[in-house]
Amino acid sequence: MLDSLDLPNARNEGLILAESLLASGLTTHAVRALLANGQLVRIRRGIYALGTAWRSGHSEDRYRLFVRATVLAAEQPLLLSHHSAAVLHGLPIIGPWPQVVHAINNDTAGGSSARFTTSHRSVVEPETVTVNGCAATSLPRTLIDVAANSTFLVGVTMMDHALRVEQERAETERQHGTLGPPALTKDALYAELTSVHPRNGGAQARRAIEFANPLSANPGESLSRVRMAELGFEIPDLQVRFVVKGREYWVDFFWRGVRKIGEFDGKIEYTRGAILGDRHPSEVVIVEKDRENLLRPGVSSFDRWDWDTAYSPRLFHEFLTEHDVPRA
Repeated sequence: MLDSLDLPNARNEGLILAESLLASGLTTHAVRALLANGQLVRIRRGIYALGTAWRSGHSEDRYRLFVRATVLAAEQPLLLSHHSAAVLHGLPIIGPWPQVVHAINNDTAGGSSARFTTSHRSVVEPETVTVNGCAATSLPRTLIDVAANSTFLVGVTMMDHALRVEQERAETERQHGTLGPPALTKDALYAELTSVHPRNGGAQARRAIEFANPLSANPGESLSRVRMAELGFEIPDLQVRFVVKGREYWVDFFWRGVRKIGEFDGKIEYTRGAILGDRHPSEVVIVEKDRENLLRPGVSSFDRWDWDTAYSPRLFHEFLTEHDVPRA
């Protein structure tokens, strides 16, 4: 039914407003029927999404829609912060997204909560940017707020991603002769931490900055590094280049002292620089196996682990111990 309707301006990047549905000729009864049969999903009162899009989206997609819907529904403008700003900045998370929207509001008591929002006070006025039409804290401020108020794992994962993506953006702009803002650096994060001077979590945020590495190519590699540190194992070099028979190959992790290669295998097999592309997964597996066979003769071992292994401290400790990964 929805596809056959003329809904000019009804869809706001995934959000559908009640007034647009009614203006298109739908009655309140018809909207209730669409909700009942799953064609629509109510995100906030008077704000909906297509049921197919909501159900097929990842958790970050659903949380992003919830955040934007809450901004639309708010009686006063919201300055998004913490995880809510992070999801708009495209930062990844390991673990669940919050069930509320985080915002900075100096007119309320610090940490006050309403049904859908948690408000934070800020001694230092944050730099504000607009993302997807929403006011949010800047990328450096968002990273500091999350690192100080979440787990070390979440803070490192977001910083790894942001530093890498920012370096890639700046390099692409340089190659195309365009001049954009400078890439995010650790120095900028240290400066933001000093400026914000969080009452709680400052030491953890500083440790996250120290540990963050733009060479970590995906959240699985960030997870692996954090677990290695937590479990007392040596942190390997990242994205190490090998040349075999005149061809370059790059590996995720390399312990130089024992000449050991380690690789994180996610749910999707991928090669450096592309995720599958137009190839069948079985083709990528074969390519990766051939690559591994070429690299093995030059190292002591080549070991792979998956997400479930790295996520479990017990399983990962057993894996690293059994495969003779050196202790820190």
